[in-house]
Amino acid sequence: MRATVIHAPRDIRVEERDAPTILTPSDAVVRVVAACVCGSDLWPYRGVRDTAEPRAIGHEFVGVVDQVGDGVTDLHVGDFVIAPFTTNDGTCQACAHGMTSGCDHGSTFGVTPDAYGHPLGGAQAEYVRVPDAAASLVVVPGPVDDDLVPSLLTLSDVFSTGHHAAVSAEVGPGKTVVVVGDGAVGLSAVLAAKRLGAERIIAMSRHADRQALAREFGATDVVEARGDEGVAAVRELLGGDLADCALEAVGTAESMDQALRVVRAGGAVGYVGVPAGDPELPMPFLFAKNITVGGGMAPARAYIEELLPDVLSRAIDPGKVFDLELPLDQAPEAYAAMDERRAIKVLLRP
Repeated sequence: MRATVIHAPRDIRVEERDAPTILTPSDAVVRVVAACVCGSDLWPYRGVRDTAEPRAIGHEFVGVVDQVGDGVTDLHVGDFVIAPFTTNDGTCQACAHGMTSGCDHGSTFGVTPDAYGHPLGGAQAEYVRVPDAAASLVVVPGPVDDDLVPSLLTLSDVFSTGHHAAVSAEVGPGKTVVVVGDGAVGLSAVLAAKRLGAERIIAMSRHADRQALAREFGATDVVEARGDEGVAAVRELLGGDLADCALEAVGTAESMDQALRVVRAGGAVGYVGVPAGDPELPMPFLFAKNITVGGGMAPARAYIEELLPDVLSRAIDPGKVFDLELPLDQAPEAYAAMDERRAIKVLLRP
C-alpha cells in the first residue's frame, strides 16, 4: 500500500509499505477514505521536533472496516468508522472518566510501537491497523454521503479538539470568548463556542480568509493586534472589560501569554495547542487573578458521539476548515501548503 513517511525536516515522501494485518484479536484494519494533515504534523516537518528515523505519519482518518480480529464483535466489515487520533481500551480509570486520550493503553497513529509493543502505522495511508478497535472506533450509520466526509473527519481530531478547548474553558450561554489562533483548531474552537451558546466570540486573526471563516463559524468580532495592543483591542470591544473565557489553539509561549491576559479575574483558559517551545504558566499571575487553566490532549473518542448528530443533521459544518483537497500521492504538497499558509488544512484522499 501507499503511505506517507517523514524522513527529515521538509522531507515527506509517499512510499510503498506493507499493508497492515490483524495482529491481536482486538484489532481491526480500516481502509482509509479520507485523512488529513494536522498542525501538529508541522512540528516535525519544520524540525521543531526531531525525526530520529523515517516513520509513517498522520493521525486523523475516517474509513471503512476491511478486517476484524476474532475478539471484535461490535464492528463489521463494511462499517464506515471515525477513528479518534488516540486509541483507547475503554476499561481503564481514565476511560471510565471520559478522558480517553489518557488511556492506560492508549496509542497514537504514526507513533510506533503501540501500547502493546506492536508497530502502528500512520493515518496518511491506504490502510491502518487499529488496536482496541471496538472501544476506539465509532460507527457512522450508513449510507454516508460523500459531502459529509470532511466534517466527519474533523471529529477524529480537529473539531473535537476545538470543542475540548471550549469545554475546558467553561464556555456556555452568555459567555464572552476570545480565541487565540486562527488555524484549523482555532477556527474549530470558534464554531464550538458558538455551538455551546457563547454570546460574544472574538477571533484573533491577521489573515482575511481565516477571518471570513471565523465569522461564518460564529465570531462576532476580529482582532488583528497582538500583545498589549491585542489586550487593549479586546477591552475596547468589551466596553473596558476582559473576556470570560479564552481558547488557546497554538501551543507557544506567546499564545498562552496572550490567552491569559485577555481573560478577566476569575475567568478560564482552555488550552489545546500542542506545546512547542515549552510555554510556562506564570503561577503568581494565576494566583492573583484566580484564573482557571484547563485542557490538554482532547479525548476525541469521548466527544464524537455527542458531536456526530449535529454533523449528520448538518446543523454544523466543521469540514469547511478544509480549504484544499489533494490525492494521497501529493502529500508533500499538502505539507508545504500548510507550512506556507497557503492552506488552512488539507484533506488527503487515498
